Amino acid sequence: MIDFALDILSWILLVLGGGCVLIGGIGGLRLPNFYTRIHAASLTDTMATILIFVGMILQAGLSLAAIKLFAIMLFLLLTGPTATYALANAALLSGLKPDDGCASDAPKANNLPKEGAGE
Repeated sequence: MIDFALDILSWILLVLGGGCVLIGGIGGLRLPNFYTRIHAASLTDTMATILIFVGMILQAGLSLAAIKLFAIMLFLLLTGPTATYALANAALLSGLKPDDGCASDAPKANNLPKEGAGE
């Protein structure tokens, strides 16, 4: 009976983790600028890592595989946010402003010359 409950709980965690990955992917495509996209991806990546790895650890039971999964999860939880920070910092240092009132990373239409302006 306890094995069945652990299987149900682990599958719930795995499905929720997959949902977080899906939401992060949609956020990466749909959000308006660079900083909001990496923020969404970083948050959902961290939550998905926790949910998916805890689900796999429950499936593995008390074994060496569970310890290895925990070590991999810890590594991902340390490197994911660090990589996101480094990416955001590099973008800031290269001149991409976090909030300049622009809704997207595309150039503003106001900077383009108007047709027939030279006539």
